[in-house]
Amino acid sequence: MARVSQPIPPTTQARPPDSARVRRIVARLEKRFGPLEPPRRWDPLEELILTVLSQNTSDVNSERAFGLMRARWPSWEALAAAPEHELADAIRPGGLANTKAPRILSILRTIRERQGGSFDLSWMRGASDAEVSEYLLSLPGVGPKTAACVLAFSLGRDALPVDTHVHRVAARLGFYGNRTGAAAAHLILEGAVPPRLRVPMHVGLIRLGREICKPGRPLCERCPLINLCPTAPLYLDAERNTGGPA
Repeated sequence: MARVSQPIPPTTQARPPDSARVRRIVARLEKRFGPLEPPRRWDPLEELILTVLSQNTSDVNSERAFGLMRARWPSWEALAAAPEHELADAIRPGGLANTKAPRILSILRTIRERQGGSFDLSWMRGASDAEVSEYLLSLPGVGPKTAACVLAFSLGRDALPVDTHVHRVAARLGFYGNRTGAAAAHLILEGAVPPRLRVPMHVGLIRLGREICKPGRPLCERCPLINLCPTAPLYLDAERNTGGPA
């Protein structure tokens, strides 16, 4: 089958979805993929560091890197004192090790300084979403996606992390323009998706992005959202114009 190498921008005007459309989307994703539940429940600091490791790699690779790192430095105190080059070597299976190692060390050392020598972030469980987000976003290299992952997956809050899959799929669904950055996309989705549906929407859009709405040419003919998506007809028309099946 012919493939279109680049995403095709929607011809319709991009706009955030209304609550009825959000509910339809989540219902179809649940029907296709089953319960859209969070993948894990970690301690806040574990989730924070794992999310840093997960950037631009798969869950398998990031969790492997996390396991290797924790096996070598079982305590946060020991990890914070690790030489940067040794940490980079340990987490190399997760990719971008030379970028992630100094970021992790900087985060840990900043937390230690602010917490009076402690790495205990359990106070977050009794703090508001705004307080947690403000603290996390003030840490070195921590953005809205990472903060939302801690809120959603560690603290059980109604947050919608915008990773690369969510960002791409939501743009193709016409929720915002193709040039919208991740931070702006996070604000748009947070405002458009009702709180109780934010985690299910995140999980569902990730599944859709990994299995169907892939980079390049998405598999529109297999998509449960095909008649809710302004981009799908453009891909299918382009495919017909280039000769259809190879």
